[in-house]
Amino acid sequence: QVQPVESGGGLVQAGGSLRLSCAASGRTFSSYAMGWFRQAPGKEREFAAAIGSDDYTTYYADSVKGRFTISRDNAKNTVYLQMNSLKPEDTAVYYCAAQQYTGWRAAILTDGIRYTYWGQGTQVTVSS
Repeated sequence: QVQPVESGGGLVQAGGSLRLSCAASGRTFSSYAMGWFRQAPGKEREFAAAIGSDDYTTYYADSVKGRFTISRDNAKNTVYLQMNSLKPEDTAVYYCAAQQYTGWRAAILTDGIRYTYWGQGTQVTVSS
């Protein structure tokens, strides 16, 4: 079992960068796939990025591809989301999530329903 806790959100101007961190408790972090999801006001939660337990397999939503990078440090039980070239439409609450899955299937890694453990979220606001 893991409990994700996000940090690193804030207010940034369009074109700027932020790095979100997600620290997850638990001794078996390396067997969990991790994902970042986001929810803008009045909108459904959507997938942003995911990384497999293998620390190699990654997936991105088309809207963030080329601008966001997900990575993990299993020694620190932490997953990161580096966000560059931020746009006002990236404004949302960003959630970190974990699922005990060691495979690489996109359908599983990108589906929020598959994730068991969720953080409280961190607000990211991008001003124009």
